[in-house]
Amino acid sequence: MLTKYLKHNTPKLRKTGKARKRCRRCLRIGGHINKYGLHLCRQCFRDIATKIGFKQYS
Repeated sequence: MLTKYLKHNTPKLRKTGKARKRCRRCLRIGGHINKYGLHLCRQCFRDIATKIGFKQYS
């Protein structure tokens, strides 16, 4: 009986808009950094920036 309802309640695949771009690490939608193919939110970028080769200047 459950499969009948699950078939009609699946989320729609987005082709455009805000909800299409998500963070690879935490799946957050807001604060997305797409530059250089990073696909991270700004919070995750701050956490792992030095590990992926970015340098922080004062």
